[in-house]
Amino acid sequence: MAEKKKAGRPGRKPPPGVKKQLLTSMDPEIIRRIKSAAALRETTASLVMEQAAAEWLERHQDGKK
Repeated sequence: MAEKKKAGRPGRKPPPGVKKQLLTSMDPEIIRRIKSAAALRETTASLVMEQAAAEWLERHQDGKK
């Protein structure tokens, strides 16, 4: 039986069921600034965007469970 090949780079994706991906398009300058700000704070762009989305939802009371 053939051995299964692992997809992508190790350690990049969270375990299944923990988080889901969201693909979006943004201005390249905004992306650059987000990545730069995240690096300065020793965090990830993904975490920065998750926090920003949570704050936006809190202010707008949209998407509440």
